Amino acid sequence: MDIDYGKCWDTSKKSWKSTLILAYQSLGVVYGDLSISPLYVYKSTFAEDIHHSETNEEIFGVLSFVFWTLTLVPLFKYVFIVLRADDNGEGGTFALYSLICRHAKVSLLPNRQVADEALSTYKLEHPPEMKNSSKLKLLLEKHKSLHTALLILVLLGTCMVIGDGLLTPAISVFSAVSGLELSMSREHHQYAVIPITCFILVCLFALQHYGTHRVGFVFAPIVMTWLLCISALGLYNIIHWNPQVYKALSPYYMVKFLKKTRKGGWMSLGGILLCITGSEAMFADLGHFSHTAIQIAFTFLVYPALILAYMGQAAFLSKHHHTIHKIGFYVSVPDVVRWPVLVIAILASVVGSQAIISGTFSIINQSQSLGCFPRVKVVHTNAKIHGQIYIPEINWILMILCVAVTIGFRDTKHMGNASGLAVMAVMLVTTCLTSLVIILCWNKPPILALGFLLLFGSIELLYFSASVIKFLEGAWLPILLALFLVTVMFVWHYATVKKYEYDLHNKVSLEWLLALGPSLGITRVPGIGLVFTDLTSGIPANFSRFVTNLPAYHRILVFVCVKSVPVPFVPPAERYLIGRVGPAAHRSYRCIVRYGYRDVHQDVDSFESELVSRLADFIRYDWYKAHGTIETCNEDDCSRSGASSGECRLTVIGTLDLSGTPAFELEETMQPASVSVGFPTVESVTDVIEMQPVERRVRFAIDNESEVDSRDEMSSQLQEELEDLYTAQQAGTAFVLGHSHVKAKQGSSVLKRLAINYGYNFLRRNCRGADVSLKVPPASLLEVGMVYIV
Repeated sequence: MDIDYGKCWDTSKKSWKSTLILAYQSLGVVYGDLSISPLYVYKSTFAEDIHHSETNEEIFGVLSFVFWTLTLVPLFKYVFIVLRADDNGEGGTFALYSLICRHAKVSLLPNRQVADEALSTYKLEHPPEMKNSSKLKLLLEKHKSLHTALLILVLLGTCMVIGDGLLTPAISVFSAVSGLELSMSREHHQYAVIPITCFILVCLFALQHYGTHRVGFVFAPIVMTWLLCISALGLYNIIHWNPQVYKALSPYYMVKFLKKTRKGGWMSLGGILLCITGSEAMFADLGHFSHTAIQIAFTFLVYPALILAYMGQAAFLSKHHHTIHKIGFYVSVPDVVRWPVLVIAILASVVGSQAIISGTFSIINQSQSLGCFPRVKVVHTNAKIHGQIYIPEINWILMILCVAVTIGFRDTKHMGNASGLAVMAVMLVTTCLTSLVIILCWNKPPILALGFLLLFGSIELLYFSASVIKFLEGAWLPILLALFLVTVMFVWHYATVKKYEYDLHNKVSLEWLLALGPSLGITRVPGIGLVFTDLTSGIPANFSRFVTNLPAYHRILVFVCVKSVPVPFVPPAERYLIGRVGPAAHRSYRCIVRYGYRDVHQDVDSFESELVSRLADFIRYDWYKAHGTIETCNEDDCSRSGASSGECRLTVIGTLDLSGTPAFELEETMQPASVSVGFPTVESVTDVIEMQPVERRVRFAIDNESEVDSRDEMSSQLQEELEDLYTAQQAGTAFVLGHSHVKAKQGSSVLKRLAINYGYNFLRRNCRGADVSLKVPPASLLEVGMVYIV
């Protein structure tokens, strides 16, 4: 499946109409989690640490904290600042890390190439670099330990998002269903809420494989209805019970609250922080919408609705100090509308849970793309809408853990403590990474970054400390989960990098490959051999082992490197880098396939056919260039930075529609030289970009009238090479993959031996293999056993 490159919705139109439509659609995807927070904030806050008194100082103090927290963190931090730190329109933890890696050499990803910097999505802003900015950049690039620390910080944020994906469905659905306690006795309530919650959660996870596109169109109306509902309830309670409640928005009540409650008030902040749970989704889901749409939706609808909801609850509680039931959302709902509100609340909680589950799938897929997570099966539930994915293994693990949390904790207090810590940890990571982006990417004075870090970091640290102190009351769960996941992800990434270094140091020279022939008992068999490797140059050791044990290889030999680059998307026209390995008569090629961290990888059938098509285009282009039809630069074709001796410069091969374009164009730009040639045997025009930074851009288009002449001029060698390629395709394609076993070398530390010999090998044996990830048919698979001593 080759899903079109792009976003879920086309945001190119700048009209207000399309922006408002996007703002409406964002309600069901972005704000589901944030909008249902009134269900459990007051209940979690007044669970144990503080108590509602006749003076109303506690409830007014909590309302003041909620108001200013919502104003400072989601509104000021995310809407006005963090949303600007996008990576080609994408947001989230990996988007920030990607930006930093492109502006400073701190990435730990292997097989980086200078050619990657010529990608159109690899855009860098280059204003004059400030002195302090360059100092920080040099400091980060100099110390390898800082590279590792930055990666661990990113992995920690990622793990907390996964933890939030486990906890949010549990607390959301449980809080919504707990409204039944007002309609039944305590005995029946205890035996009804937990089973109903678990049933809803099981159904929610069981339906994930169908995708959200079938019911996604109702998500926005549900959240819209819920926001209007809590707004109306808030206005009613304010007018009916305490119109003076607006005075509690003053920061004076925060000070008064802390003076009276002291340690209990500080500990209760662990419940108050739940009012901003889901705020990170505004940034994480940025790629599906536009900045303006998310800003409009939050500023003019979500934010006022939440403030009215919290004010309304506070107004009701200020006149009800001795309620029969515990403090909660439903006690402030009039009896007449309680059942309809309960139904809407359950639906809204399901929508909010669905959003965070989908976000968990997405971030695990990004981690896997960057080599930081064991391989898992990724199913794309919609061929038209990018980003809707389903991961079976993760889905069922999340379901089991989610149900276990619901049954184990059984109350909002413990769930809230666990969820609050995960939320604040993610926000702290975002604050730290954004501070680096302000200096390194935006080239702003360090004092601005420091101010941003101190202002929002201090707020989040205050809330984080209030959550950590409740370690034994539920906060242990996200910490334990994060430690386990960070260990798994770091071990996988560390072993992956070590395997690449081993391959790099043990690669075989091109002369060895060219020397293989009948004199050594080596034969060429019909077909195409795709040798998968992480190397971007040289002959991988697994191929030499393959030839040693089976003295034959295919007539068409292609060394394929599927790599990730630190950008969200790679345009299809820039995905394939192709070059020759040795002379044309050897029929050996190198193909580097580049994907961004949000790209959808192709399956085998479409990849195989597209690769052959790109190879054919490259062969034609190479022939035209060799015969002087195309001239792009004056340098030797086989001189390329980082290439092995005898390996020609790699060329980007892609398709480009040049209908209506003049037959010849010359532009003075700083882009790589680009040559577009219409070949007689293909209907589309091929866009060829050589990865060599020259100061001109040239396009050639051969008119239809010249097709007959060009076909006549085509040499017999070109015809022969193309015939060999197509004949080999008909004979069949074999996929040569390494089947590796990794061992720590003698003298390694105990920790390294544990991580490599046991940790990584256990993960490798129990996760999806490369052949399963690529969906290689078993009949076409050739596995080469390799032992890596790292």
